[in-house]
Amino acid sequence: MRLMMVLATSTTLAFSPVAYAQAPAAKPPTTSQQVPQEAPQIRSVRVFDIEELPEATRTEVNNAAAQRSPTELQQLRASIEATPAIKSALTSKGRTSAQVIVASLSQDGTLTLVTKKTT
Repeated sequence: MRLMMVLATSTTLAFSPVAYAQAPAAKPPTTSQQVPQEAPQIRSVRVFDIEELPEATRTEVNNAAAQRSPTELQQLRASIEATPAIKSALTSKGRTSAQVIVASLSQDGTLTLVTKKTT
């Protein structure tokens, strides 16, 4: 009988709402929080016309350009126009933002723009 009382009491305590209410709330671990990584700052700009690139690279660039939506391309070109240093780098090569088809920013801060002459 005594064993039955101990089991009954243990079961009642285990499933009672009071037991759960007193348990501390689980906190998310603070050591594994992800910190958003900032984009590298642009330190230099390189401008290439697609015709200057090796054939294999040209194919990669054309594939990347084909995956861009017209809206994304328009946003890229607007960003270029809004950044005087980038716009100046294009102008010094005789190019405009309207000719840019892809851009790539490396971790060291080098912005590479590939242009295509309009025909």
